[in-house]
Amino acid sequence: MFNKAFISLFIILSLKCNICLSIREYTKYDILKLREEVREMFQHAYDSYLRYAYPYDELRPLSCDGMDTWGSYSLTLIDALDMLVIMGNYTEFNRVVDIVLEKQNFDTDINVSVFETNIRIIGGLLSAHLLSYKSGMKLEPGWPCNGPLLRLAEDVAQRLIAAFDTTTGMPYGTINLRSGVPPGETSITCTAGVGTYIVEFGTLSRLTGDPLYEEVAYNALKALYHHKSPIGLVGNHIDVMTGRWTAQDAGIGGGVDSYFEYLVKGAILLERPELMSMFNEARQVIDKYLKKDDWYVWATMLKGHVTLPVFQSLESYWPGLLSLIGESSTAMRIIHNYHSVWKQYGFTPEVYNLGTGEASPSRESYPLRPELIESIMYLYRDTRDPILLQMGEDILRSIQHSARTPCGFATIKDVRDHRKEDRMESFFLSETTKYLYLLFDPDNFIHNPGVHGTVINTPNGECIVDMGGYIFNTEAHPIDPTMLYCCHESRQGINVSEVHRIYKMLDDEDNIHFMSMIDGIEPVKNTTSYYKEAVYYDDPMNSAKIIDLSKRDNNNAQEVPIKTETRTGYVNLDGTERENLKNESLGDKLKESISSQYNNSNENESENETVTEESEITVNEEVEVDDIIISQKYETEKLEPPSSTKAKDAVKMLPQVIQDFLNSDWKKKPKCEPQHMIERIRKEKRYPKHPHTRKYNFLLTPAPTFMQRLAIAGEILNKKQLDL
Repeated sequence: MFNKAFISLFIILSLKCNICLSIREYTKYDILKLREEVREMFQHAYDSYLRYAYPYDELRPLSCDGMDTWGSYSLTLIDALDMLVIMGNYTEFNRVVDIVLEKQNFDTDINVSVFETNIRIIGGLLSAHLLSYKSGMKLEPGWPCNGPLLRLAEDVAQRLIAAFDTTTGMPYGTINLRSGVPPGETSITCTAGVGTYIVEFGTLSRLTGDPLYEEVAYNALKALYHHKSPIGLVGNHIDVMTGRWTAQDAGIGGGVDSYFEYLVKGAILLERPELMSMFNEARQVIDKYLKKDDWYVWATMLKGHVTLPVFQSLESYWPGLLSLIGESSTAMRIIHNYHSVWKQYGFTPEVYNLGTGEASPSRESYPLRPELIESIMYLYRDTRDPILLQMGEDILRSIQHSARTPCGFATIKDVRDHRKEDRMESFFLSETTKYLYLLFDPDNFIHNPGVHGTVINTPNGECIVDMGGYIFNTEAHPIDPTMLYCCHESRQGINVSEVHRIYKMLDDEDNIHFMSMIDGIEPVKNTTSYYKEAVYYDDPMNSAKIIDLSKRDNNNAQEVPIKTETRTGYVNLDGTERENLKNESLGDKLKESISSQYNNSNENESENETVTEESEITVNEEVEVDDIIISQKYETEKLEPPSSTKAKDAVKMLPQVIQDFLNSDWKKKPKCEPQHMIERIRKEKRYPKHPHTRKYNFLLTPAPTFMQRLAIAGEILNKKQLDL
């Protein structure tokens, strides 16, 4: 009996020793060597993009050329900006920022994803703006509350705002950067496309003082919370006009993922405890209905019945998210499951069937996704468990071996045989390489546990920044939370941008004088606008200057041609043959032609007569295309309109989709007015105030050391204080 027990103990100890021996011990030299390997990986991909793909959005690493994907705005370049600062390549960062500011122009007639443009473009610009002081770049007076990158980010955000002008407050999925929501745009959007704005829009509001952005993003989150099912789950797709769920599968993966992520990150970044409370509620029902043995499945949002027993690669962010709220022990069990799938194939497929233990057919690709390495990085800097370094090295080795090409790194088309696909998404540079680099660079400033900071002078006095606790948006763009308190407080209702817009509309000097008297300021001579929030800034020579923050336009910006499909065989409304155009929208050309004919005639008539209030209403009446051609009078030397018959014949020669567009009510659709929208949101109070809005104890979770930062009262919290 004794011998059997001794033998059993010996076997157990042997197994434990083998497990211990299988975990590699990493010296500091080993870790830094891996960091430099990641640096070379990034540099190879970055240089290849600049050499073969710029100014297109993305690199095609097999063809060694580029292509436009999300918006024709050099997406990869903007997505990679902050990584240059994180690696300390300040010279290249400054050079690229100059290129972006000189050439970037978002006033283009192109339809873009609201979600992708927000997380990649606005997030990338905001992060680069906040990190720019580290590069030695010359900063504008008033930074971080002012600056060209911030103005560019706000310009993009203003173009996205129209998407939120819906009956529910939840945004459309697509927007035209020039004209707003496209005619006929579907009102169905995925859950993540509704709930992934509070980090970027909240940052914009805190920096600019305009509460518009944070309020619309917060309102969208409240809308999702209000539309959850009776058991507390949310579905995958929802109609933003009716609030009806069109896809009722509940899960934590694709189509939903970043909604949960932004509840946690928005709560920490903006100190909104109600968001953390919303997440805690969601977490309880997720664990009840979706969690199965440290895996997460999909189920019906109404009953919680399992519908899809699968693991999605996008779900790999979840362990990292749990680490942010201090639940690393639970996260470690989950990350081992996810890493086992990586070890099985060398990559994680987009969908892995938990029942069969295999990659799902037609979903076996790996597009260089970052979510697994993201969670590994978060967990390592909380636990320092060396097995996480080994997981990170596994990922590094797989990418280097199977995804590397002479012109970059390629998507893995099939994880089973490692065939490649000709695409390198921008998130490979902004996320995958960044998380790998930070995993192997424990002393990076991003990991500052809050033991030191930097004092900067702002128009609002001294401000302590770079205290750590950086919040990554879902595209891995880090936001310094301390900088958000160097500027205006959006919750105090300072609407700087709206004041500027009002003054720009007041061209009459008498009106300027009238508004100046209201504001208690002296009217400014020889100018057509005055900025209410003039900010005083002391330069090094102690000479007071007034900085006009209203100059938020880039005068030197040049329009970048937008590549679209070739159109042939079309004719203009005057009967002339259209040229073959690649860089011009036909719909925009038609609208411009119609509008110019109609508006020019109205301007000519208004010069010779006094326009009364009644006549203004007449001028702005909606006019159909045929009415313009038949009834309006034009000066023959400026324009010779075709006859009504010829115009109708010309319209009939257009493709049916264009005819439908001309016959639609695009002229009758009212233009989105942001101020009216925010006033309506405040007046309607469609969604009740969350009961935990002031329950700040929800923010005092036992989070990891790296999340300790300035508290609400301005003191640094350590773990003992958090426990209290």
